[in-house]
Amino acid sequence: MTSHKLTDTIVEKVTTPRSRRDILKTLGIGLTLPAAATVLAACGNQAPATSAQASAAPAASASMDHAAMSAAPAATAAAGNAWEEMDRMHEAGIKSFPAKTEGLGGQLLEPRMDGNVKVYELTCKKVMWEVTPGKPLEAWTYNGQLPGPEIRVTQGDTVRIVVKNELDESTAVHFHGVKMPNKMDGVPFITQPPIRPGESFTYEFVVPNAGSHMYHSHHNSTKQVSMGLLGAFIVEPQDTSKETKVEHDYIVILNDTAHGYTWNGKGFPATQPLTAKLGEKIRIRFMNEGMMIHPMHLHGLSYLVVAKDGYPQPQPWECDTLNVAPGERWDVIVTCDNPGVWAFHCHILSHAESEHGMFGMVNALIVEE
Repeated sequence: MTSHKLTDTIVEKVTTPRSRRDILKTLGIGLTLPAAATVLAACGNQAPATSAQASAAPAASASMDHAAMSAAPAATAAAGNAWEEMDRMHEAGIKSFPAKTEGLGGQLLEPRMDGNVKVYELTCKKVMWEVTPGKPLEAWTYNGQLPGPEIRVTQGDTVRIVVKNELDESTAVHFHGVKMPNKMDGVPFITQPPIRPGESFTYEFVVPNAGSHMYHSHHNSTKQVSMGLLGAFIVEPQDTSKETKVEHDYIVILNDTAHGYTWNGKGFPATQPLTAKLGEKIRIRFMNEGMMIHPMHLHGLSYLVVAKDGYPQPQPWECDTLNVAPGERWDVIVTCDNPGVWAFHCHILSHAESEHGMFGMVNALIVEE
């Protein structure tokens, strides 16, 4: 299998779902679990969460439905082979990655031009969203996607965003991190009336500051953002001369409430792997839309941290675990100089692994030779 074929397959996976068996064969995982399983298993075993941890994130159980892979761990324990059953569940999860699910969020939204104004339309509506295989959950979305469509503009652009509300309660949209006129800030009863069911509201502003930003509900936001009303708002700088040239630009939106611990609206094994060829540089834009801190750890490689909340770091710095707090955005550059399938996960281990196997905020970066 050549490197070119591996990359083509992963790209096709993102745009055109294929069978799980075909993708596993391409990755070299197959039924014998070679290096990919070894690397992913290096995340380590995690003891069951304490009652305090469980009460801190009751909705996280949505991501742990993978436990249904085995309905009788207690019975196997009584039979004296609990460790074999645990290994079986871990192995099954790895073999199913990347698992096919319905729906792909964060797709680039192309604008309609009105003179020199870029016009975007967002419709708030409820859908059933498959976070993990066979487990559809109700989601509140922009344009039926979780995360909502990626909006990517250039510093200095004039944008018009028409938001239509098809929910059964009011909402509003805040463009988190974007400096804009007060009346466009998206906070009901402070800067605007709420967008009532069946109504629309138009946001229009000139985008002054570049960087990795977000958009999300700012009305009943504990519920509405956790249910999925969130997305990426990327502003490219007018002057790109100081930007690191990269082959791929990845967005990672984290959430941790109604749908469990999710990575771009999916939980492992349904997360979509990041891919690069040996020697390429990639940019990863971390965004935390949840209520918990997530230290994001990449095996085998390191991050060069270049920006926080859209602002360049005065001196880029290197690490392999980056703490991403609620509301924060971090931009990192990864030089993919170490080939293999590398585990990539939140290092609060109860967000990533249990005795039933990996789940939630787990993914992989595939560096092909």
